[in-house]
Amino acid sequence: MFIQTESTPNPATLKFLPGQTVLEAGTADFPTADTSGDSPLAQRIFAVEGVTGVFFGNDFVTVTKEDAVAWEHIKPAILGAIMEHYQSGQPVIQGEAAAGSGHAEHTGPDGEIVGQIKELLDTRVRPAVAQDGGDITFHGFERGVVYLHMQGACAGCPSSTLTLKMGIENLLRHYIPEVLEVRPVA
Repeated sequence: MFIQTESTPNPATLKFLPGQTVLEAGTADFPTADTSGDSPLAQRIFAVEGVTGVFFGNDFVTVTKEDAVAWEHIKPAILGAIMEHYQSGQPVIQGEAAAGSGHAEHTGPDGEIVGQIKELLDTRVRPAVAQDGGDITFHGFERGVVYLHMQGACAGCPSSTLTLKMGIENLLRHYIPEVLEVRPVA
C-alpha cells in the first residue's frame, strides 16, 4: 500500500491519500480525540502524539497537528497508523455513525433560497475545498446571512476567512441576491 501526502493551505494540516475509499458518502470530522469513539481509524491516528484533529473525506484523511510538533517527527507514525488500519480489515467508522454532508431540511419562507445555496455549495464550493483536505457545510440562513461550518484543513486555516469572504460570499451573492453575507460557525 502506497499512501500519498499533500500539503494544504493550513500549515498545521496534512492530507493523506491512501489510494482507496475512506468514506463511501459524506464526511466525518473528529476535532478531538474524545470524538473518535466510533472510528477505529481516527483512534489509531489520535494515538500518535501531537495529533489534534482528524477529518475523513471520500478518498482522503486530513490530520491536524499541534503547532509545536514538526511534521517530519509524526508523519511516519501517521502513515503507519493508516496502513495498519487498512491491513486490519476494520471499518473506518463503526455502524451508522458516518456523518453526512450537513443537509438538514429547511422549510419555511426561505426554503427555495436555502435550496439554491446548498446546490451552489455542493457543485461549486465543496469539490474545490475537498481538494485542500477540508469541507464546508451549510449551517443556516437567516436575514440574508449564510452560516457555514468549516471542517478538516479549513478549520483554523489562515486563509479560511479570505475563502469565505472573497470566494464563497461573492459566489453566493452573485447568484442569489438575497444573500448579503457569509459567516463561519464553530
